[in-house]
Amino acid sequence: MNPHLLRTFVAVLDHRSFSTAAAELGYTQSAVSQHIAALETDLGTRLIERRPVAPTAAGARLLEHAPALLLLLDAARADIARLHDIHPTRLTLAHTPAALGPAVARALAQLHTTTHPLDLEVRVLGRAAVIESVLTGGADAGLVDGAAAPSDPLPLPNLGPTTTVGVAEEALAVLFPGSHPLAGRGSVRLTDLTQAQWIDAPDTAIPLDQLRAVCRADGFRPRIRHRGTDLHGLAALAAAGHGLAVLPLSLAASLPGIAAVPVAEPRLVHRTELIHPAVPADAAGRLAGLLDGRRAAEADAERS
Repeated sequence: MNPHLLRTFVAVLDHRSFSTAAAELGYTQSAVSQHIAALETDLGTRLIERRPVAPTAAGARLLEHAPALLLLLDAARADIARLHDIHPTRLTLAHTPAALGPAVARALAQLHTTTHPLDLEVRVLGRAAVIESVLTGGADAGLVDGAAAPSDPLPLPNLGPTTTVGVAEEALAVLFPGSHPLAGRGSVRLTDLTQAQWIDAPDTAIPLDQLRAVCRADGFRPRIRHRGTDLHGLAALAAAGHGLAVLPLSLAASLPGIAAVPVAEPRLVHRTELIHPAVPADAAGRLAGLLDGRRAAEADAERS
């Protein structure tokens, strides 16, 4: 399957327009029509209805596969480019809003003392954007977070030739407005909150689909949607009673205007992982080694 044709297909359906897709891609509208016709010939079926522009059943199915296929192609290109683009003292680190905790901050400080000069850039992105940035070369490493059973890895998509390092685990907490009847509790069970009103904030709080999965229950329906990486904005919405959200306990307790109540059941932790290419840039590899060493030391301390 020709990736150029697939990109054209995605652009047409993203914009629901052949002409707008042509303008975005720098093609003529005739060229876009030819690309779609060639892709339909290759797959032996009609993919797009022309009036109005919409996917057929086959087109909708292909659209489910297309983003992952194109991302893996971009990742392969970036992986080859890294072989010739060597910057031993440069580190671009992307992270989700709740992922850069004390352990990472200390490791970055230690990296600064051993790497002269360290050209460090830190970017705050949503979960999918962090992963994409690492895979396509926009970042040398990325930190992602989520809910998991203790010591279990995060449920991440297929990342190709990458390595993940467990960074930290801590308790989770539900954000309640101070006036909520459960705000004074010592702990709560998530399964008791399935029918509560929630804030859908997949780039800042634990995604609601993760809560449904770990609780094995329907519910967790959003009252409002919050997009972006603004933790204080999320806390303000929770404090005003727009809905509940789940964050790591230490972070939740530091946010103003809300009550952070620890999650007792199910037995879950907030887990942070570092992602980097299988053959990382020098600084990214050293950061991974520092974080892996800290985790090993903490595990030894717990056992002794």
